[in-house]
Amino acid sequence: MTAPSLTNAQIRFLRGQAHGLKAMLQVGGKGVTPALVAEVGQALEDHELIKVKVAATDRDERDALIGAIADGAGAALVQRIGHTAVLYRPSRDKRQIVLPRA
Repeated sequence: MTAPSLTNAQIRFLRGQAHGLKAMLQVGGKGVTPALVAEVGQALEDHELIKVKVAATDRDERDALIGAIADGAGAALVQRIGHTAVLYRPSRDKRQIVLPRA
C-alpha cells in the first residue's frame, strides 16, 4: 500500500487537525512488529489521522521506527515532534477528513 502524497497546504491542514489529538499507540522495546503495523493500519482506517508515540531514545532510531511504521501501514508522515509522530491515511470505506485542494 502506497502512502498518499500531500501538498504543503494539506500538511498544514492536517497538522491543525491533529493538534488536539492524544497519542493512540505507543511503540515500545519490541519495535515495529507485524501486530503493531496491523494495529496502526486499523487505527488509520477508523480515524484517518492518528498520533503515535515512539519510546526510542536515539533520534535516528526514532526516525527509522516512524518510517517503518508509516511504510508498513501505507500512511503519510504529517509531522514528527520529539517522540510523537502524526500519520494520515484516508479510509477506504468512510472518509471523514476532507483535504483542501491545493
